[in-house]
Amino acid sequence: MSASTSENASTADSPDFVHLHRDDNIVVATKNLAQGVCLQVGQRKITVAEAVRIGHKIAIAPIGEGAKVLKYGQVIGSATADIAPGDWVHSHNLENGAFTLDYAKCSQVPPPPEPITGKTFQGYRRANGRAGTRNYIAIISTVNCSASVAKMVAKRFDAQTLAEYGNVDGVLGFTHQGGCGMPYRGSGHEMLNRVLGGIARHPNIGAYLLIGLGCEQGAMGVLLQDQHLVQIEGVAVESGDAGGAASHGPPVFSMQDMGGVLKTVEAAVKVVEEMLPRVNAIQREEIPASELMLALECGGSDGNSGVTANPALGVASDMLVACGGTAILSETPEIYGAEHLLTRRAVSPEVADKLLARIEWWKWYVGLYGAQLDNNPSVGNKEGGLTTIAEKSLGAVAKGGSTAMVDVYEYAQPVTAKGFVVMDTPGYDPASVTGMIAGGANIVVFTTGRGSCFGSKPAPSIKVATNTPMYERLQDDMDINAGAVLQGKSVRAVGEEIFDEILAVASGRKSKSEQLDLGDEEFLPWIVGPTL
Repeated sequence: MSASTSENASTADSPDFVHLHRDDNIVVATKNLAQGVCLQVGQRKITVAEAVRIGHKIAIAPIGEGAKVLKYGQVIGSATADIAPGDWVHSHNLENGAFTLDYAKCSQVPPPPEPITGKTFQGYRRANGRAGTRNYIAIISTVNCSASVAKMVAKRFDAQTLAEYGNVDGVLGFTHQGGCGMPYRGSGHEMLNRVLGGIARHPNIGAYLLIGLGCEQGAMGVLLQDQHLVQIEGVAVESGDAGGAASHGPPVFSMQDMGGVLKTVEAAVKVVEEMLPRVNAIQREEIPASELMLALECGGSDGNSGVTANPALGVASDMLVACGGTAILSETPEIYGAEHLLTRRAVSPEVADKLLARIEWWKWYVGLYGAQLDNNPSVGNKEGGLTTIAEKSLGAVAKGGSTAMVDVYEYAQPVTAKGFVVMDTPGYDPASVTGMIAGGANIVVFTTGRGSCFGSKPAPSIKVATNTPMYERLQDDMDINAGAVLQGKSVRAVGEEIFDEILAVASGRKSKSEQLDLGDEEFLPWIVGPTL
């Protein structure tokens, strides 16, 4: 499915539902519908057999037991019982079931989009050439044993303390539960190092320091070497490129060598005090939109996510790609069942195979724990109208728009390509967004149907509501209401609104999550493997 699938749907003459594709044998309710409501679907009149909530599905044709149910013109599962026109279609009569997908690699590679020129934002130009949308100082804990110390340092720099440093967005403590009890140089160790190195190098970080305990398995020296974070004496105000040695290295603190908690805190505070004037001296300047790297995320999804907010975000994604920028689709378990739509857009068989390899890895990985990928959607997703993983995934990939898939990255791997890419992450929102930010994303757009209240420092997070009732309940948290699509506004118009908001927030406008100061606790590196 591409963004255009839902763009072709219309609610202007059918305010009670949306029929997304001519082949679909269901429609999606755009508001709560009472039993007995009559729906005019083309030449057919369908009577709703029981009360159906917004975002849920209603059959518009007879569907026999075992027959396929279609949404977006794609199979979302098989009927587990006979379904009559007007019946509510959900978990009681629909399952994902086994399915075979035609990957048709590279068969529908779209041409490059018509270039969009002249779009800019006011950002921070770093000495290594990268562009930031925010200007933070980072206190990075390399192991959970130093997490409290990192937080103690960060808390010393509250709003009052930072009042004279108007260009500094804050001092952040990046803490986590890992760093030890893991196989040395195993996959979990490598993943954590990529995350920590990605945060240190991130263009939204003006300066950083590292704090460890001293005896952890995630050795400081390995992190510095593997991530090219060269240790030198003095204050680091810049970080190196992902591909080479840094010109300025980070101050490094080992609690055991420093003499414990209090001495480490005081030494780190002194270094941050020296960093502040230098970081504050960095000014915003005009930067081409081509240097934006957008993380695409959906969470707390509902039955309208793939109808309104996700395809609208797909429009904004296409616009950014047309500007020369990068858009990252993630959440591999929520690509499962829709991966064939991406392999067809892959620029090469090798890129398609990268994605399929990650899908196969996930099948193996969840199998280790007796789980299955179609255990998704969550309880909240189902309450919102999503029934199967295929349905959820078909709606989720709409965030990626319609341009060619140019590469596939592993979790937290530095993203270097321009255009539309995929990063392998879990579906859990904090871990997914953490990976994309570590990969270089300097701004996030997060679509939600149930109402995810989420921030993602150091990258600002713009939240898009899929339906108007939720938007009105959570106006303090939602930035844009894509539910307007259900009242007749075009998907393209909402997509253009999202794109304009991306440029404004990248230029310094605070998103709702930033106004609420969310984002400190959502840093959550995904680490696979046993805890030893």
